[in-house]
Amino acid sequence: MSSKIRRLPSNLINQIAAGEVVERPASVVKELVENAIDAEATQIDVIVRDGGKSFLCVRDNGHGMSPEDLELAIERHATSKLADDDLFNIHSLGFRGEALPSIAAISRLSITSGLRESSEAWCLSVEGGIIGTLEPASYRQGTQVEIRDLFYAVPARLKFLKMPTTEVQYITDVLNRLAMAYPQVGFSFKTENRMVFDLPSCSPDEEGQLKRLSAILGDDFSKNALSIHAERGGVTVRGFTGLPTLNRANAQMQFLFVNGRPVKDKVLAGAVRAAYQDYLARDRHPLLCLFLTLPNFSVDMNVHPAKTEVRFQDGALVRGLLVSALRQGLSTMGYSASTTVAEETIKSFHIENLEKGFFHSKPSFPKSSLGFNASEKNFSKGFKPSSQILPELSIQPFVKSEKTIPQDGVISYPLGAACAQLHETFIIAQTENGLVVVDQHAAHERLVYEKMKEDLKLGIKRQVLLMPEVVTVNEKDREALLLRMTEFEKFGLVIEAFGKDAILVREVPALLKDIDIKRLINDLAEEVEEWGEALSLQEKVEEVCSTMACHGSIRSGRKLSIAEMNDLLRQMEQVNSSGQCNHGRPTYVELKLQDLERLFGRR
Repeated sequence: MSSKIRRLPSNLINQIAAGEVVERPASVVKELVENAIDAEATQIDVIVRDGGKSFLCVRDNGHGMSPEDLELAIERHATSKLADDDLFNIHSLGFRGEALPSIAAISRLSITSGLRESSEAWCLSVEGGIIGTLEPASYRQGTQVEIRDLFYAVPARLKFLKMPTTEVQYITDVLNRLAMAYPQVGFSFKTENRMVFDLPSCSPDEEGQLKRLSAILGDDFSKNALSIHAERGGVTVRGFTGLPTLNRANAQMQFLFVNGRPVKDKVLAGAVRAAYQDYLARDRHPLLCLFLTLPNFSVDMNVHPAKTEVRFQDGALVRGLLVSALRQGLSTMGYSASTTVAEETIKSFHIENLEKGFFHSKPSFPKSSLGFNASEKNFSKGFKPSSQILPELSIQPFVKSEKTIPQDGVISYPLGAACAQLHETFIIAQTENGLVVVDQHAAHERLVYEKMKEDLKLGIKRQVLLMPEVVTVNEKDREALLLRMTEFEKFGLVIEAFGKDAILVREVPALLKDIDIKRLINDLAEEVEEWGEALSLQEKVEEVCSTMACHGSIRSGRKLSIAEMNDLLRQMEQVNSSGQCNHGRPTYVELKLQDLERLFGRR
């Protein structure tokens, strides 16, 4: 009987591999640029036409290849990057030996390369998997890879590609991520006759890293970035994270790297979410760029052909380090709010209203702007600070002044000296070089919330259920939840095993009076599965604290004396994170004198 099993032809194997490695032109760029970085290039240039579909070229000044290496480079699973054949000791970005043969199987590929120490260069062409003859060429040191008619050998794949402009955006994203990780390498990207970007090489230290990030992410990020650096158990995390008030509606501006490789990982994403959960609403996401370095044996890079996924030997260690590093970084921000807050405020002023008749009629400011139309009685005739600490408040403030506020020099404080209250909602303070506008409710809400958090550290009160509740869960979720019993008890939830398919809930946090226990347990199980942690319980407790802080804070419409206003400002200066409310919105706006002069055309 003849066998039904047969060996696939090598070219078909390469085309199958290409389906995993080469999804679109950006995938090709990623593979080729990573090869250039592994070749120790200090300059990499990328040129594309038609979004990379008709033409794509990557040039580098790396160490190049000999004629023998050039012929081997287009063979499947041939590589120079696994000298000891150890998949758990990978020091390079590439290691599979699949990229070039896979690309060559579905396009018209040409490689020209010359060794650094040689004056000769050679060129090899491959068309649809058919290898041409090796020929001498004229080329400088390094390697140039040209690809024409991508996917011409598998035309069905072309219909899945987007418009050229969209494909260019995908390529830009890939190059940006690699440029972030390797500031010491210069990158240029040109499409058609337009230079998309040209990034000169920078020093690999923190200053050079931030300079490169500023060139890619913009000045807003660099002006509002907090330096992150921590080490534990052989794992190091460094990089920069943005102030909470610099946030987005999605996580696309979060860039995470492991051993120099851009990755997408649930453990890391969950750690970022946990670190910021106390500063941002759940539908807002911080901007950050973080680099993790750890021993090669403790991370598995060989998870997926695209090499964007990793597995950690000790995920708990990595997650814990990342959370603590971010929280430590955020603890240094003090009362700061991002500079974008002031910039957005200035934009909200409609200058055209002034141009249309400022000197002939009363200007009309939108509600979102800060129109100074308060009556004269709201303004202080003279500033007389006091040591009195918000005497009319029902909840004591977080920080009490230990000494009387001096009669003079108050303007030199970071948030300045209170001058007036607008609409019984906003505090106006004068600083040495501008003014500050404070949302009195948002600011005090944050102060009260921080006080409640400090109280929670002493222990969360628990409420014993008269009738313990049984919640049915599958065996996997049951074991995962029971492993975290001690963690749950810290937040007031006491559980125990109940048979093989259930959890018995005996006590719940006293703050969560009317909680749906079954839904809470199921949410916790889902989060343990997705993130490797349980956030729901802590978030629910903190959400109640946030709500209580909101109701116990100075309300809008509450009249404050100058002394009360100044005491609130001084407390903000002493409490970390007071620059934003519990949902990541700014508590104050600072306008420099030059900003005010610009508004009135004095600059």
